[in-house]
Amino acid sequence: MRIDTLQPAEGARTSKKRLGRGIGSGLGKTSGKGHKGQWARSGGGVRPGFEGGQMPLTRRVPKRGFNNHFRKVYAIVNLDVLSGFEAGAVVDYDILWQSGLIKTVKNAVGLKVLGEGELNVALTVKAAKFSASAKEAIEKAGGTAEVV
Repeated sequence: MRIDTLQPAEGARTSKKRLGRGIGSGLGKTSGKGHKGQWARSGGGVRPGFEGGQMPLTRRVPKRGFNNHFRKVYAIVNLDVLSGFEAGAVVDYDILWQSGLIKTVKNAVGLKVLGEGELNVALTVKAAKFSASAKEAIEKAGGTAEVV
């Protein structure tokens, strides 16, 4: 391969549409704009969402709900998932993610441990948040719950 032989892929570059160059071109006379009307004029047409003066759909449909842009999103894991680790292990977000036990959550600020399931092994669990039942179950099993 030489730099002087490089060229774009087939069909990647198309030639400019030449308008108003005679009837034989297929794009002469009205230049593909039809006859008269708003769409044939220079700068003609209507804005996106305009429905001819009728109340637009975006205004007819009621608005519901609220998205809080400041909310904190956590990756969630339950105790039954943690019971798969060997005793004495240190479990945190990175280890859970690498082992495929939690999914990546968009804009996640950390890990939250919930108390569903049983925990029989003593673990050191590092997370941003713990539910009261999860913290109690971890400490009952002989482990520690560290807030990171």
